[in-house]
Amino acid sequence: MRNKETSEQPKAETDFGFRRVPETAKAPLVRAVFDSVASRYDLMNDLMSGFIHRRWKDAMVAWLAPRPGQMLLDVAGGTGDIACRALKRLDPERGGAVVVCDVNEQMLDIGRARAIDDGLLAGIEWVCGDAEALPVADRSVDLYTIGFGLRNVTHIKQALVEARRVLKPGGRFMCLEFAPAAAPWLAPAYDLYSFRVLPLIGQIVAGDRDAYAYLVESIRRFPSQSALCDLIEAAGLERARFRNLTGGVAALHSAWRL
Repeated sequence: MRNKETSEQPKAETDFGFRRVPETAKAPLVRAVFDSVASRYDLMNDLMSGFIHRRWKDAMVAWLAPRPGQMLLDVAGGTGDIACRALKRLDPERGGAVVVCDVNEQMLDIGRARAIDDGLLAGIEWVCGDAEALPVADRSVDLYTIGFGLRNVTHIKQALVEARRVLKPGGRFMCLEFAPAAAPWLAPAYDLYSFRVLPLIGQIVAGDRDAYAYLVESIRRFPSQSALCDLIEAAGLERARFRNLTGGVAALHSAWRL
């Protein structure tokens, strides 16, 4: 009889920032991070990016080029920044719609309340769901977006496979994400800001230094732009390519289900 200790398989691990944690622990840890910062999340995005994240999201929607009557699934959509930008182009009066999907209910609640305040009532739905197991039918959406969310999933490959599953043939995938390394001329200042200044802002404004330390670390663990293209195509999406933003601090990745 084999000894129990030697017969047990080691638990699979993954990155949570610079820490290695059991795979089963990552999702609860990530949810705890966003639970902690939900009420100040959008304010922190403005402060830590100098409002540049708004231009990145505008660039994302411009490249996505949503058309009236299309269905958009915005995964890890949080408070709906990307979804609300796209909604006017989708034109709900002509059948266009967007579904905002996020695992964090607090983020969705904030986004839903803001959309109501802004008069965005038609053509937008808020759904709590996991990027790795989307509560969406096969081949049911024209467009799939994920902004600053892919690096937080436990299994990036599975999230990409799910993206392909829910897209219709001819549907488009687009990801906006921070890149792990900025351009050489920007890198020293970017590193100083990321590891020293940003967590301090998180502590002062959101009351959670650790959450923003994790976010910085998760960026450094994320695949490079070309490596992410390889992962996207390995999941069955095609014509993957990217555009760098602001000296490579962030990047847009585009691909298609053909």
